[in-house]
Amino acid sequence: MPAPVRPSTGRPRLLVLASTFPAHPDDGVPAFVLNLARQEAVEFDTAVLTPRVAGAARSETIDGVRVRRFAYFPRHFEDLADGAILDNLKADRKRLLQVPALLAAQFLAVRRAVRAARPDVIHAHWAIPQGLVAALAAPGVPLVVTTHGGDVYALRAAPLVRLKRWVFGRSAHVTTVNDEMRARLTEWGVDPARSSVVPMGVDLAPAVAARETTVRRPGHVVAVGRLVEKKGFGNLVEALRGLEGVDWSLTVVGDGPWRERLERQAAGLPVTFVGQRGKSEVLATLASATVVALPSVPAANGDQEGLPVTLLEAAAVGAAIVASDLPGIRDVVRDDVSGLLVEPGDVDALRAALVRALTDADARERHQAGATTAAAEYATERIGSRYRDVLRAAVERRTPHRG
Repeated sequence: MPAPVRPSTGRPRLLVLASTFPAHPDDGVPAFVLNLARQEAVEFDTAVLTPRVAGAARSETIDGVRVRRFAYFPRHFEDLADGAILDNLKADRKRLLQVPALLAAQFLAVRRAVRAARPDVIHAHWAIPQGLVAALAAPGVPLVVTTHGGDVYALRAAPLVRLKRWVFGRSAHVTTVNDEMRARLTEWGVDPARSSVVPMGVDLAPAVAARETTVRRPGHVVAVGRLVEKKGFGNLVEALRGLEGVDWSLTVVGDGPWRERLERQAAGLPVTFVGQRGKSEVLATLASATVVALPSVPAANGDQEGLPVTLLEAAAVGAAIVASDLPGIRDVVRDDVSGLLVEPGDVDALRAALVRALTDADARERHQAGATTAAAEYATERIGSRYRDVLRAAVERRTPHRG
């Protein structure tokens, strides 16, 4: 079905492309694309185009943002975009059959949306597939690509790198979430004048509310995220297993292909897996923690965190944070100022940091205050303004850069 033609509002028209998007408000799926689209809608007539997921409306309007979901595979088998695409492919290689179908359906959906709504600029989250499809389906529309981590760190085969370079060469601007990723883009030929570090943001108001209404539980360690290799939750379980003389419990919020193995690994320990939860419950759980742990590691395929939104939420609720020293994470957590950093994959160092965070009240209070201060720099309003600047500049240039 063609996208409906919208009456002109006098504002520039923005088409947002994404593959991870919540089916319902507060359903637990990361909502950073929606949150940013809300901020972009302050200045732009904003529409989001995203793959269909089970239980979601095909078309709806959320806080002034029009959302349309396109079908790409027989509904009974259509699950490639239910969560993170790379993780879903790794969990079940049969999902590779859905990849060409997704690309073709997205291409057609973008073509229809461009003909019907005539966007002034496209904002594609992830270079592949969204950036690629936008460059092919709408070559005359200025394109801003935002890379989030996996689309830079993973997909390292030479043909895929060439494909990413081609996409970036046809983008008006490329944003990414940490300095290391931007340096990688520069190595791939992206002119630094056409790239910038602009992370995702965090909505401070609900985080503050959770902080003010939730009682912290002594000894409570919390980990939030998709249960996949790069989150490093197996190392967290092993680090906690070796704690002696310290009372602790661990709550793991999230779901994913590693859940079964993590549950086996944690058998007999005070560890609770609660599955995927909505944003309000996640914030309350983070606020209840004595320590929030983000023991991220680079995955075997090269994928790693860019800047986890969970980290920003943990900082916003004023949590004491123990995290891996990785690009993006260290932009928020300064060691012994706004949390504790450890070498990725070092279980002994992770254990020592957890012991300190659980037992040193003075340090913990200092880290909590530092985290709250750090989170303020990532408020959605600040980040939204920066993205609007990037999009506005792309519209004003009108002609996409050709590499």
